[in-house]
Amino acid sequence: MEVTIRSHNTRASIPTAAEASAWAEVLVRHHLLHAAVLTPSGQWLVQTAPRTPVRVLDGPAAMVGLAAQIQHRTRTARNRTR
Repeated sequence: MEVTIRSHNTRASIPTAAEASAWAEVLVRHHLLHAAVLTPSGQWLVQTAPRTPVRVLDGPAAMVGLAAQIQHRTRTARNRTR
């Protein structure tokens, strides 16, 4: 079953495909996502870990939004351990 996740973007500018690609690469490189694949339709397929369901993100804004959520969660967890 596919789940499309839309961004709740509050930015002044719309994220570009290049920005979304850069964030996807960083998230995968730092093992915060297992995989992130851009589809020809502009959607992103992301997987948090092997054998977890694949999520469908609706475009660059949703990918950048996911990066922001992960960054917020990481910072919040880090602050709790201090």
